Amino acid sequence: MTFPDLTSEIAARLPDLRGRLIANQSLAELTWFRVGGPAQLLFTPADEDDLASFLAGLPAEIPVTVIGLGSNLIVRDGGLPGVVVRLGRGFGEIAIEEEHRLRVGAAVPDVKLARAAAEAGIDGLAFYRGIPGGIGGALRMNAGAHGGETKDALIEARGVDRAGTIRCFANADFGFSYRHSQAPADMIFTSALFQGRPGESAAILAEMDRITAAREASQPIREKTGGSTFKNPPGQKAWQLIDAAGCRGLTRGGAQMSTLHCNFLINTGGATAADIEGLGEEVRRRVKDQSGVELEWEIKRIGLPA
Repeated sequence: MTFPDLTSEIAARLPDLRGRLIANQSLAELTWFRVGGPAQLLFTPADEDDLASFLAGLPAEIPVTVIGLGSNLIVRDGGLPGVVVRLGRGFGEIAIEEEHRLRVGAAVPDVKLARAAAEAGIDGLAFYRGIPGGIGGALRMNAGAHGGETKDALIEARGVDRAGTIRCFANADFGFSYRHSQAPADMIFTSALFQGRPGESAAILAEMDRITAAREASQPIREKTGGSTFKNPPGQKAWQLIDAAGCRGLTRGGAQMSTLHCNFLINTGGATAADIEGLGEEVRRRVKDQSGVELEWEIKRIGLPA
């Protein structure tokens, strides 16, 4: 699908923009599944002020979607109408502050935050080594792994709303719960401040190595995947329900439920977004029929069907 080109219209309305505008940019290459259609317009802002100016001047009827590293995301084959915002280098800084704190741009990969903290002798953030995503997504979904969650370490975060207003949110403002926050849906987070505690770099790095080894042994991290597909129901494990329903290794087109960890969808090569999402829905149906439990997607699915 090819959308009408919005580039000239937006550039004319906002002549002082410093970020990059690309019409009909394929999003498949920006997601870990390597599937999906184009963004009608992809905008990569130069910095927070550039993002705020862009959103303030963008016509209200044009929808805005933000994507991060694309690790926990299915973009449907028809692509995304409107503007897709993807934060880049202007949101990739990490600053070590007093009292074992780190101020981090929303485009920073979770693993990079974990390593920066470890090298600075700041403990309490090593769990981010096990999360395949970026800080912006971690804020949105209260990302966690290996006994830690974003809510445990976050002090505050900054973001820009659809009207172009820069806002600050304290931890309590997020209403964090399991893999969820109640932050406004239109908020594009730009940075966050995390609290750690004193630690020894060698010990923290050793813990990160343990997390890495555990992931490599139990998860298909070298495949085209999106991480955990479904949330764990209260008191249960999604993978156990999927296994009991006979879905380990189940395929549709080029999509497969991993044989290594059956709560991971993978693109074995040549899968479409419809293959991947359709297989996930088939797994949900089989689990519901077998156990009565309705699995909830953890992977975000956006865009139009082909």
